[in-house]
Amino acid sequence: MTLTLILTRHAKSDWDNPLLDDHDRPLNARGQRDAPRIGAWLRDNGYVPDKVTVSSARRAQETWEGIAPALAGKRKVNTAEKLYHASPETLLSYTRGSYAMTHMIIGHNPGMAEFAERLLFSKPDHPRFADFPTCATLVVDCDESDWRDVQWGMGRVLDFVTPHDLP
Repeated sequence: MTLTLILTRHAKSDWDNPLLDDHDRPLNARGQRDAPRIGAWLRDNGYVPDKVTVSSARRAQETWEGIAPALAGKRKVNTAEKLYHASPETLLSYTRGSYAMTHMIIGHNPGMAEFAERLLFSKPDHPRFADFPTCATLVVDCDESDWRDVQWGMGRVLDFVTPHDLP
């Protein structure tokens, strides 16, 4: 049995209001366009999560709100304050605490990029993987039957996409 992890960095956020706290920044127009496109890509490729854990930051919440309509059906969605600028170790902890066969995490860089790199056995051949741009999405298989057994370097890339890659 394999477990699947979907890692998505939040979509592009708005920096127009310098007085707004970073945690409260919304998506900008590009982010609002990109999130539904990633949702459609996930659906079209059969990457549909059973469980979703989303950073409490507004831009991450809005990213999920943009992705969700493309994914039919009900799923458990958790908001996690600790995912806001989480370290790779924190992201691994959330992964190990999952019970779902397919778990999606929506978070932030730099932790998301480092977590993705450390989790994988080998990196995808994509020029933007290292910087994990906004709304980038990585789909990983882990040949384990329990998330608690997942270790660094165990993940196998199924797919990696950025909004720029999509038509």
